Amino acid sequence: MAVAKPKQQRLVLALAAVAVLAAAGVIASFALQDTAAYFKAPADIAASPPAPGQTIRLGGLVKTGTVTRPGDGLELHFIVTDMKADTNVTYRGLVPDLFREGQGVIATGSFDAQGVFRAQELLAKHDEKYMPPEVAKALEKQGHPVNAS
Repeated sequence: MAVAKPKQQRLVLALAAVAVLAAAGVIASFALQDTAAYFKAPADIAASPPAPGQTIRLGGLVKTGTVTRPGDGLELHFIVTDMKADTNVTYRGLVPDLFREGQGVIATGSFDAQGVFRAQELLAKHDEKYMPPEVAKALEKQGHPVNAS
């Protein structure tokens, strides 16, 4: 049996390392597909609704006059708008102190089989000048300029 030369050994080792890294990348991408939350504005959802159960991040403004707290006060119903389309949202849990009508919000959750967006997490802006960049871009894309600095 012939002994491989050092140059051939390095080549085999390098190819094996590339194959292992490629396999790890493929496995990681499949694993992250189920946990990745894609940002969408209400107009994006109206144009192409996500599948029920698919986790997304919905962003826009809390539409004025739409916040209600039926029942025990822990459940919250409101509408997220990007001035082109609206999405009804239901959330159960503690609401961020800065959550209010007319302000930017990002809700992480999914649509149920009936088409209701069930938020599991709410993020609200943290001061008067801040709006999440994703929300600002979505609003500007829809023709509503935002004065965020």
